[in-house]
Amino acid sequence: MKIVSAALTILLATSLAAMAHDVPAEVAKSPPAGQFKAVSGLVKLPDFLPGIGQLFVDPASLPAGPFLAYDRDGALVSTIYMLPIKDLNPDKRFDDLAAPGGNVDHVDVYYNAGHPGVEEPHVHVVLWHVPTADEARVAK
Repeated sequence: MKIVSAALTILLATSLAAMAHDVPAEVAKSPPAGQFKAVSGLVKLPDFLPGIGQLFVDPASLPAGPFLAYDRDGALVSTIYMLPIKDLNPDKRFDDLAAPGGNVDHVDVYYNAGHPGVEEPHVHVVLWHVPTADEARVAK
């Protein structure tokens, strides 16, 4: 029985380590490295947005992003693109959108009428790096 317990412990530890490698170290924890800045420091928004989390963006990539979203413990949960509705037409393309957070578990797409930082109506394209059940980490 001790051998089975030890084997399960080793298997679980190596599985968790493998999952941790899915998220690049430079963005795994808040604040991310590089040119990313807290959105709340750039525009009049709270540090944490329920349903989205704490956002960071490279200001040069506005308005589309990517925005990196973190839970209250500073762990990356999603990458969000905010695509202006006016740009969703046959003359405009959004090619090679990166997923800086690594593997994507699932994607949500929804309309937003606008908010500080991206005032015009746009679509949120949310690349979730966590399973649906873990979205609750940014719910409140």
